[in-house]
Parts: sequence; structure tokens; C-alpha cells
Amino acid sequence: MSPRPRETSDDEILAATGRVMQRLGPGQITLAAVAREAGVVPATLIQRFKTKRGLLLAACSTAPDATAKQFAAARAKFASPLEALIDLYADCSGFALTPEAVATGLAYLQVDLTDPEFRAITLAQFRAIQHETQRLLDEAVEAGELRACDTGELARLLQQLDGGALLGWAVFREGPVDRWVRREVEAVLRPYRTKKGVGKPGGRGPRKH
Repeated sequence: MSPRPRETSDDEILAATGRVMQRLGPGQITLAAVAREAGVVPATLIQRFKTKRGLLLAACSTAPDATAKQFAAARAKFASPLEALIDLYADCSGFALTPEAVATGLAYLQVDLTDPEFRAITLAQFRAIQHETQRLLDEAVEAGELRACDTGELARLLQQLDGGALLGWAVFREGPVDRWVRREVEAVLRPYRTKKGVGKPGGRGPRKH
């Protein structure tokens, strides 16, 4: 007898949904497209998530917890809190590697701003980003990489800058998006850096692996 095929997990389906969302806007995405990406039949999605809306809500609901994990991974990768922060913001721009992908993201943002359930998830994600950003800024101050400042205010500024930087890159289209975002983040942080935090962009370099 051949072994029973492994059932695709909900996490794998939601990851596949995220990949399709990067390519297709809310008006174009279908259960069939996600099913193809996940290697399942559309009936599986209907059985587990009922509707396309249910699937998209489930996919988006992973964002707040994923934010904390992304920041934890950056802390583990870099010895410098400042470098971890800069690299994180630059790396997170990777979901929108083309201007078309930025436009797709803005289409989903329209839904987030007008649908109460999606807005609640987006609000939780934004609060998580702001909280984790402030934590890294506090750590950078403690490490002597940044001078003492209102880290809550600076965290809010960085968060607002991030969205604006993506939009600016999509308009100007000069170089890779991660390089563009990194430059903008470093420009905001530059007045707050101490001598210890100045040198290579981001600080002291990665940890050993």
C-alpha cells in the first residue's frame, strides 16, 4: 500500500495565500488561485475557511504575531540593536519588490481601512510594529548607539516613514526597494546617533552563525 499523502496544514495554506496576495489584488484573487499555489483543491479551502473573505481574514490575522517573530529574528541575527532595526525595515520591504506589488498592497490597504474586521487586524499589526520598534530603539539607547530621546515618538516616525518610503520608491523607481528604504531609515536616525552608532550603516555587524 502506498503511504497516505500528507495533508496540507492551515499554516501552509495561509502562507500560500500570502504569496498570492502579493501578486493579485483583492478583486483578482480567487480560491482557485490560492488552491493552485497551496497544492490543494478549492473544496479544501471552502471546507476550512468557508469563503474567500474568511480565507483572507485568516491570512491577515497572522500578521500581528508574525511581527514579533520578525523582530526576534533580527535581534538574534545582529549584535547591534540599531543594525537589527535598520536591516529589519529594509528587509520587510521585500514583500513589494516591484511598483506593481506596491500598488497591490495599496489595494488591500483600501480594504483594511474600510472593513472593520480587517481594520482591527491592521491596527493590531501597526501597534505591534510600533511597540517592537520602540523596544529596539530603547535597546540602542541603552547600548550607547543612540542618544537619549523620545523613543516612542521616534518609533512612530519610523513607522510612518516606512509606508511613505515604499510609495516614494514606487514613483521614482531608483534602485532596489530595500536600498531605498534603508537610506530613508538611516537618514531619520542619523541625528540621533552617537559616535558609537556611527560607522558602517547600522552599527557593529552581524552575529556569528
